Amino acid sequence: MSTLITNIAELMTQDADHRVLRDAAVVIEGERISWLGSAADAPAADEAVDAGGRALLPGWVDSHTHLIFAGDRTAEFEARMAGESYSAGGIAVTTGATRSTSDFDLTRLAMGRVAEAAAQGTTYLETKTGYGLDVENEARSARIASTVADEVTYLGAHLVPAGTDAEAYTDLVCGPMLAAVRPYVRWADVFCERGAFNEDQSRRVLKACKDAGLGLRVHGNQLGEGPGVRLAVEFGAASVDHVNYLSAGDIDALAGSWSGWENGARTGAGDGPGAAGQRGTVATCLPACDLSTRQPLAPGRELLDAGVQLALASNCNPGTSYTSSMAFCVTTAVLQMRLSVHEAVRAATYGGALALGRESGNDVDGERAVGSIAVGHRADLHLLNAPSATHLAYRPGIPLTHAVWRAGVAQPVR
Repeated sequence: MSTLITNIAELMTQDADHRVLRDAAVVIEGERISWLGSAADAPAADEAVDAGGRALLPGWVDSHTHLIFAGDRTAEFEARMAGESYSAGGIAVTTGATRSTSDFDLTRLAMGRVAEAAAQGTTYLETKTGYGLDVENEARSARIASTVADEVTYLGAHLVPAGTDAEAYTDLVCGPMLAAVRPYVRWADVFCERGAFNEDQSRRVLKACKDAGLGLRVHGNQLGEGPGVRLAVEFGAASVDHVNYLSAGDIDALAGSWSGWENGARTGAGDGPGAAGQRGTVATCLPACDLSTRQPLAPGRELLDAGVQLALASNCNPGTSYTSSMAFCVTTAVLQMRLSVHEAVRAATYGGALALGRESGNDVDGERAVGSIAVGHRADLHLLNAPSATHLAYRPGIPLTHAVWRAGVAQPVR
């Protein structure tokens, strides 16, 4: 079955050539994109969809969420808006509620959040454990996450539970807990921050998870300058997320991890850091979280100008960023972080795919590339009710999702 989407006013491919096509068309065949180009040259297909002069983007790739949770932290949010500062301790509130909720209800809640994201244009999504914080509940969270999300990250190192020795808990995270979640996860993460895990503990977690064959991510530099970015680059982590407080050395380290990568990726030349097929560490900015916690917005402009690959993600979670709206993150990045519309959309699509290792190739571990519109890539498409992507920032707060296809299948849009 093939579907032609035609009469597209603006098609923002986010492919290797950063193309923006006008008066364009796309053909979906099964789960893949089989053709794109000028509408005047479009081939025949089994069915046709008239885009009506609207803009077409890749589906959003949300590379940082925490969807496996129960409970409510409205009181914490109100207190923060009244002037209390954010600390990592609120995670414990969600942990208690999550542990006491049944598998059925946790799955139902997570599925609802995924559906909410899809209805707003998110077509590929990562989520984490981290609200179980014991062997049984972390394994349960990982198992449930693997049924609702595209990518699952182990975050047993989210917080040291109250009354638990930090060193003993780190041993648990690196040993029995890691073994219990391993069948369900592809990634591991650590909250390297004051009030969570210090540099030595974070290093132990990253080494154990790397030795177990997991890809790495780091929550780092959210509440102040610290070792998170340095550890992420040292261990070759796919991303370091939050990055609100960065020294010049942090930015240089991130930029150095990408040195020559785009040129190598295009030519297929070279080996070693920056060569084709070898990624550096993506800096993932979480602007909705920054606004909710009243932290300085991450320096996305400075990171891009330094040559760092950037992602935008929602950080959807009950305490600090209870939104799955990637459009809101894009709007904020344009209006307050000084990114162009094209740069913000790229960070929310291709950048997220890059942070998850899903940006290239037509078949990677059984999954086609996501985050860009190119022949052979997965047909993840987001049609806006607007003639250009500029309207995402030009009309802030207005729901602009008109239609969504995920792996070639039309999704419900509210």
